[in-house]
Amino acid sequence: MRFWKILTPLRPLGVALCCVALHGPAALAQPAAPPLAPPPLQAAPSDSVILDMREAARRGDKARLAALLPAARGHALEPWAAYWELKARLEEASAPELQDFLTRYAGTYQEDRLRNDWLLLSGKRRDWTSFAEHHPAFRMRDDREVRCYAVAADLAQGRAVAREAVEQVRADWFAQRDIDDGCLLAAGLLHQAGKLPYQDLWKKARLAIEANRPGLARAAVELDAPDVAADVAQIQNSAMRYLATRAPVVTRKRQELVTLALIKLASSDPDQAAAQMDGKWAAQLTDEERNWVWAVIAKQATLKLQDGAAAHLARITRERDLSDDLLTWATRAALRQGDWARVRRSIDAMSEGARRDPAWTYWLARAQLVQARGDTDRAAARQLLEGIAGVDGFYEKLALEELGRPIVTPPAPAPLTAEERDWARRHPGLHRGLHAIALGLRSEGVREWNYWTNLHSPGGKPDRELYAAADLACQQQVWDRCINTSERTKGFMDFAQRFPMPHQAAVVRQARAIGLDPAYVYGLIRQESRFIMDARSHVGASGLMQIMPATARWTARKIGLEGFTPGQINELDTNILIGTSYLKLALDEFRGSMPLAAAAYNAGPGRPRAWRNGPRLEAAVWAETIPFGETRDYVKKVLSNTTDYAALLSGQPQSLKSRLGSVGPAPVDEPVLTKDLP
Repeated sequence: MRFWKILTPLRPLGVALCCVALHGPAALAQPAAPPLAPPPLQAAPSDSVILDMREAARRGDKARLAALLPAARGHALEPWAAYWELKARLEEASAPELQDFLTRYAGTYQEDRLRNDWLLLSGKRRDWTSFAEHHPAFRMRDDREVRCYAVAADLAQGRAVAREAVEQVRADWFAQRDIDDGCLLAAGLLHQAGKLPYQDLWKKARLAIEANRPGLARAAVELDAPDVAADVAQIQNSAMRYLATRAPVVTRKRQELVTLALIKLASSDPDQAAAQMDGKWAAQLTDEERNWVWAVIAKQATLKLQDGAAAHLARITRERDLSDDLLTWATRAALRQGDWARVRRSIDAMSEGARRDPAWTYWLARAQLVQARGDTDRAAARQLLEGIAGVDGFYEKLALEELGRPIVTPPAPAPLTAEERDWARRHPGLHRGLHAIALGLRSEGVREWNYWTNLHSPGGKPDRELYAAADLACQQQVWDRCINTSERTKGFMDFAQRFPMPHQAAVVRQARAIGLDPAYVYGLIRQESRFIMDARSHVGASGLMQIMPATARWTARKIGLEGFTPGQINELDTNILIGTSYLKLALDEFRGSMPLAAAAYNAGPGRPRAWRNGPRLEAAVWAETIPFGETRDYVKKVLSNTTDYAALLSGQPQSLKSRLGSVGPAPVDEPVLTKDLP
């Protein structure tokens, strides 16, 4: 509940190496197979060494790591132990030591992760010889800064750089939210080589200013105009004061700085920024600069749900001047206003990659249907919907229903063979990942598991191997890896695997006892915790249903749960009781609206009470325009999950649209049922 991220490790599960496949809804009625080996009462000595080394690695205790490493030899997690020890002293490690590690642990995740670390270090040192020696063997290719260093290495040594590599650096640099040496270096070298124009440098500065990253903005400006880079600090300190002291602009650099100041002002006060544009600055900017500033003003007005957003959008004369992010917010603002022509223009102006997002494919098709002048136009819109229709996610389901088709559980794939199960059971990397998770090293275990299922081979594992790996995780009740891995299969989907129902008897019994749809409860739990009992958010929410301590105490009092203590939040039955009770109170408060109740569960009830004000909207539009990115994603996923669980539980066709309904202001005479709902 409320902006969760798993921080605490899973309790030891005892890693078994055999598994049984789950297939179809009937399997859901059966409890998951327990681990074959019971969890030890206390860690074995060899496990204690691993845990001690992990703690020493957190502290950066090189001496302790070196002293413990011999005792870790032969342990299943020895590659981790050796990685922690060498990583802690990598800056002083010799090339032979590095090579010895890479040879000893060849083919492992730890080998490639240490190679990643070495490439970063080589790039920072500008040791392009060492970088070139090790980069070709880097398998994961998932590190943005390493990608940037690879281009910088080519440029520094006078080698030609492919256009695709330049575009990748540009994309990586634009996506960067904090300064890193590699992408800043590559951007600077590309600019010097005439491959990254000054407009891109200032575009990066605009993105950074809007994201409140002044250091990143200054670094970008310095690549083009070091003589005015100090102005960025003045803009950050007070954009209004900066604008008030500027004379009419006469140079390109001054125009760009004024643009940055207007963007900064708009980020906090869009109305004042609009007044500045109308009063003095619009006439002194280029068309492109004006369009960008008006788009930022419109975005911020939309985030604040202000009625003036549409008027600000109307000042934009050319959508192609805008970034994809600004275009997505222009689309959202137009959706709230029912301006389908602008919806279409904004999506058409997005990059090809952005337009491939199912959200914008769906809304583009909807806009085309509204504006269709004949069968040809309607057929083109239906073709867009056909391209995404399915049961994979929120917009895929909406596209399916727009085409007049119900949402049904897809057929289960062919059962796993004994050989496929045996492959997963014997895979050393998967075993090591599960072992680490069982030992409480969830971060290491998840990274290991993801490497073997997604990053070890280009394109990831084939579907049947993913299916077998997901089944292994399911049988060990490592539900997040079960779900994550099952979601990677492309040619088929096993819904019983993707949407497991641990603790089914307890969840269904409690949900039905208080009048909740069990599918809704499961849809929410899947998004909240992935069924990890020990999940804990960065703000302190705990357990299966991610309940905040204060919310738990309030709910316990509300339902008359006597003797409740905060330590009970992680007890299964208590967590389900309190979580479902709070969800039912939220659902009642919002008169049965699942989208509003889900938003309240994630962000507190006060925000959706405010977000529902304005025009009455179909709930899909309302969900897409929620100002908080996390809550926006959360509501869509909870409702999509709910529809999938309903299909599994009932065996009947389902409708996402019927669960969404519409969202609008509460009637003026509608009383607040629970005024102190936290």
